[in-house]
Amino acid sequence: MRAIVKINNKQLFGKSIEALVARELRQQGLKLVSNNYYCRSGEIDLVMFEPPGQLVFVEVRYRNSSGFGTALESVEFRKQQKLKRAAAHFLMRFPSFNRYPARFDVVAVRPFAGQKLQDIDWIKNAFS
Repeated sequence: MRAIVKINNKQLFGKSIEALVARELRQQGLKLVSNNYYCRSGEIDLVMFEPPGQLVFVEVRYRNSSGFGTALESVEFRKQQKLKRAAAHFLMRFPSFNRYPARFDVVAVRPFAGQKLQDIDWIKNAFS
């Protein structure tokens, strides 16, 4: 028996933003390891590998405006803890990646001057 999963427009938009970020990071030389890694602790939007040997856990945030804070500010302490637990779960599930140092990046995406283009800010080592 298959579960029925309803996907709304907001989820589709979020997936398209994550795909845009993954494409941008691949253009910067990173390799996609996993996207939307789920576990009980939470979700990691993108897991990337940066040669010559660093694992990068990426949180993608989209904001139309900064009226409720910037995308980076929205990754508050509790969210960081969830991401760390999810990353630990990922490393337990895929122990071959344990040999690489890891970091947490945040990629903030926002509309670019009201056009369809996106403005992307990549914050490396956003937290530890």
